[in-house]
Amino acid sequence: MDDIKNKKLLLVDDEREIRNMVDGFLRKEGFTRIYQASDCADALEVCRSEQPDAAILDVMLPDGDGFALLSSLRQFSNIPVLFLTAKGEDEDRLLGLGLGADDYIVKPFLPRELLLRLTAILRRVYSPPQQERRPVFRLGDRTVDLDSGVVQYRDSECALTAKEHTLLSKLYDHRNRIVTSDALCQTAWGVNYYGCENTLMVHIRRIREKIENRPSHPEYLQTVRGLGYKLLVQGD
Repeated sequence: MDDIKNKKLLLVDDEREIRNMVDGFLRKEGFTRIYQASDCADALEVCRSEQPDAAILDVMLPDGDGFALLSSLRQFSNIPVLFLTAKGEDEDRLLGLGLGADDYIVKPFLPRELLLRLTAILRRVYSPPQQERRPVFRLGDRTVDLDSGVVQYRDSECALTAKEHTLLSKLYDHRNRIVTSDALCQTAWGVNYYGCENTLMVHIRRIREKIENRPSHPEYLQTVRGLGYKLLVQGD
């Protein structure tokens, strides 16, 4: 846990009071390497200079929005991102998660909930590697390396986000069998996660964009209507 609390955190919000409140709470809980930014420009500058390990982003910022900021950030960094925002509509939440955010908390929030969700993300992403290597397998002309978390296609590769990796690992562990939506939600977000089914669909679509040649007509990651999903892996 001490290693987790030594990670660099970027806190982006245009309201100084909220930044200082979250900053103070996290420091009280043992986090010491916290950087603040009040807009998109400052946030990108901090990301390039300090290379934080995780970011907490507001959506409404004076020189843009958190969604555009996340898109810019993803051009050079794959750090986990948690949205902390007053914009609680389903469309906003799904947009943020669809862009690759790891979690989304709506203001007003419980500081303890923020701590638990942030800690869960950091543990998932930065826990010491397992002794046993995760498998490498092929889906048609693509190679999925669960150990490094990348999908290779011809001369290019794309990285899986933490959530995508968790879901795809669960599907691979039960390959060629149905994995229920409830089981996937519990694996990725815990039993008490709200609004999981829509969020799960967003992440499944993102995974398909990385492993399928025709994501809208999936060959390998198939939907089993009313039940869940099945990952078809040849040779198993």
